[in-house]
Amino acid sequence: MNPSVLTALSPLDGRYAPKLAALRPLLSEFGLMHRRVQVEVEWFIALSDAGLPELAPLAAAARAWLRRLVEAFAEVDAQAIKDIERTTNHDVKAVEYWLKSKFADVPELARAGEFVHFACTSEDINNTSHALMLASARETVLLPALDGLIATLDTMAHTFAGLPMLSRTHGQTASPTTVGKEIANVSARLASARERIAAVKPLAKMNGAVGNYNAHLAAYPDIDWEAFSRKVVEQQLGLAFNSHTIQIEPHDWMAELFDALTRTNTILIDWSRDLWGYVSLGYFKQRLKAGEIGSSTMPHKVNPIDFENAEGNLGLANALLTHLSQKLPISRWQRDLTDSTVLRNMGVALGYAVLAWDSLARGLAKLEVNEAALAADLDAAWEVLAEPIQTVMRRYGLPKPYERLKELTRGKAITREAVAAFIDTLELPQAEKDRLRAMTPGSYTGMAAALARRPR
Repeated sequence: MNPSVLTALSPLDGRYAPKLAALRPLLSEFGLMHRRVQVEVEWFIALSDAGLPELAPLAAAARAWLRRLVEAFAEVDAQAIKDIERTTNHDVKAVEYWLKSKFADVPELARAGEFVHFACTSEDINNTSHALMLASARETVLLPALDGLIATLDTMAHTFAGLPMLSRTHGQTASPTTVGKEIANVSARLASARERIAAVKPLAKMNGAVGNYNAHLAAYPDIDWEAFSRKVVEQQLGLAFNSHTIQIEPHDWMAELFDALTRTNTILIDWSRDLWGYVSLGYFKQRLKAGEIGSSTMPHKVNPIDFENAEGNLGLANALLTHLSQKLPISRWQRDLTDSTVLRNMGVALGYAVLAWDSLARGLAKLEVNEAALAADLDAAWEVLAEPIQTVMRRYGLPKPYERLKELTRGKAITREAVAAFIDTLELPQAEKDRLRAMTPGSYTGMAAALARRPR
């Protein structure tokens, strides 16, 4: 079978491919090759400015030509590198040879070809490339997607700030809240999680085979290679410099990023399940889409598939992100290759996360609040007023307030009339009795509306 959307092993490159188009050029093998070329070019340009007697500073035209090579990097270039790799059986060396072949057209560069990849180990190129890939994916795809979800939730929280809703703790009726306040809870959690993702600094190193600049100093013992490397990493690549490494950058920052993403996804699993439940209770209806079928045999069904898809894909993302987080910081002695194959799955892990966030966004866009169902649920739960009544009784020192309300309400169907009759028996000031009698499950929402409207 020829590779196609229908024959793809991963649904990310099959069924869901169009939804992940933004990630593909960043976290695919093409994306990795692109960043490798960028790092090799910036290292070469920096070497030309290092005062090496054998490598004069590059002319402006040559620098521009090199950087255009990076900017214009296309699939045909990636394929050319892949073709070289069939001979080298080494992917980073293939990038080096490809660059040198390009230099042949520019005499100034052709004479300096051996300074491509000078003193570098493959991991100097790879760790910087992976950092650039993740930084770009975070800034252009991940954070904007989360910002979109947060904005949607904020709008919903404000819109439904004052709409009362029965709470359920342990699945049982509990003190009422508002629809907006419950959405605001999620938005606040998600905003904090988003900041944790954004705060992780991508670290990188360019210090040779075991992190000690051995080859660098063997060739040019009088150069401050650590300062040189720091400048390339920080000023030319825009990453944070890690001064102490083995052959690989230890990936602790990656683990921190993946852990932050996992926590974010866990929040969204929680929210997806709650939304599924609210749809089941009838608190939300879903806008119908012409031609869509909910069940092959039950014509009436409108299933909450977006929240189910979100939950499933968030779980897949977290399984992969957790493995990445736990595996990547571990390397035998100064280097083993177990991280290499695992890192190739960064795009898969993030792809499932982005796919889930997209499903969640789609599901939220279909929701319509069912105010009648919310009101009916509240009107059938007068027992929730046992809490405010017994609390007021405590204030005025009435005997056994909790126990008396427990006897009245526990396991019983309570009506407005039963609550009013009980209030009439209490030795309370008349103003307090009137206030309690005026209270309904729908009005007993505390600060919920104000909290839902409060800006973060």
